[in-house]
Amino acid sequence: MENLFATYKNLISNTDTTYVREKHNDIDWNSRLVAILGSRGTGKTTMILQHIRLHEDINTTLYVTADDFYFTTHRLEELANEFRLYGGKHLYIDEIHKYKGWSTEIKNIYDKMPDLKVVYSGSSILELEKGGADLSRRKLEYYLPGLSFREYLIIKTGIELPKYTLSEILEGKVEFPKELDKPLPHFEMYLKEGYYPFFKEGNYAMRLSGVVKQVVEDDIPKFADFDVASIYKLKKFLYVLAQSVPFKPNYAKLERDLEISRNTLPKYLLYLEKTGLISLLKEKTQGIKLLEKVEKVYLQNPNLSHILSETEPNIGQIRESIFFAWLSVNHFVSASNTSDFEIDGLTFEIGGKNKTKKQLATIDPKKAYVVKDGIETAFQHTIPLWMFGFEY
Repeated sequence: MENLFATYKNLISNTDTTYVREKHNDIDWNSRLVAILGSRGTGKTTMILQHIRLHEDINTTLYVTADDFYFTTHRLEELANEFRLYGGKHLYIDEIHKYKGWSTEIKNIYDKMPDLKVVYSGSSILELEKGGADLSRRKLEYYLPGLSFREYLIIKTGIELPKYTLSEILEGKVEFPKELDKPLPHFEMYLKEGYYPFFKEGNYAMRLSGVVKQVVEDDIPKFADFDVASIYKLKKFLYVLAQSVPFKPNYAKLERDLEISRNTLPKYLLYLEKTGLISLLKEKTQGIKLLEKVEKVYLQNPNLSHILSETEPNIGQIRESIFFAWLSVNHFVSASNTSDFEIDGLTFEIGGKNKTKKQLATIDPKKAYVVKDGIETAFQHTIPLWMFGFEY
């Protein structure tokens, strides 16, 4: 256990706390069991290490990764008990999905060691949801999304910027800081390489390509027990989606083109959605939030479009996918029969600066909004796209 402490203390001493994401303040860190989920690359590890450095007693806290060599000869439950006997109070376990049988041992730790508080995190949401079902009554669960436009600007410039509610955004109340001049040049860069916190480390495209490769070649295959042929078909499926988003699923055509069964296609969509590579826009029906029918498939954020598309990414997909990604954090976003999206009874049509309200002519004007890229200021029910990036 000495080596684990040495590694942990070295990590803490090298953790930058200049900017801590606001999601940190939403988490009840004093709960006995906390789960932090999120796609690869969104900054879960950094946020945990920042919390420890800023708020914990380093001598009664331990951070470990579940794929550490230590666990080839020791059990997680064994570590927790030994740590507790040495006065340990807070145990943080990262990449927990890489530990076989993790949910059973976490349950045992919770039940047998009430004086020990545990926080665990992981990127394989498929595996975490499967294993976490037994812990549903014990844990508090949080999800860390990618960076909003606001968070990107704070990290990039060091300027503190306020959040706005959706109502305030729809009233055009978002104020862009004068120190940064105009929003559009910053927004254009964000759409290419700003959704993941590692943008500040350079070589963004290479890093993001590595994230996608790990998800497709490691995370999903381990969960679904894929063989080499299935991995190839999944990669081909993602490639086909990337060239044609926003994509309305045509199962018959996909079956023929990819040579996979109709029963397999929904599973591929689920795997890619749960690992944060795509988003599925679904219908809303009376009394039922989610319907099985998928109306459109998007790459989860525009940064993915820039590394997966062979040609210049479809600008419509870019605009719609970032709107969908941002608003899904705090709202249920569904497909609309008359526009691109519906949120809480309001409809939203997304487009460029020349977009008109023609498509919204049959909708109550009080409930319809045009969201435009390429403009800086709001006017009545026409709202700049970049403003929605200030909701979190």
